Amino acid sequence: MTHSVNPLSRRCPRLGGPVNFSYCMRCELEQPCLKVVDCWWETFDIVRYLREHLPEEQFTRVMNARPKPKVASLVEIIAQTKQRIQR
Repeated sequence: MTHSVNPLSRRCPRLGGPVNFSYCMRCELEQPCLKVVDCWWETFDIVRYLREHLPEEQFTRVMNARPKPKVASLVEIIAQTKQRIQR
């Protein structure tokens, strides 16, 4: 996977701070963030970039991604934290 657009950066809605495009392309276990299209579509043709640079299964995963509702994510994080505290 080529990262020719790396100098680009923007505020990440998930992290709350600035990130480079290269981070967005590898932030989830070395796979693109599921919100990469939502975040970058106004900056450049992200769909074309992804189609040209990702294997078909990764491209399909990103294009079909539906993020969890915020409340569900928070409940999941709380449950994980409780499990860590109990260990």
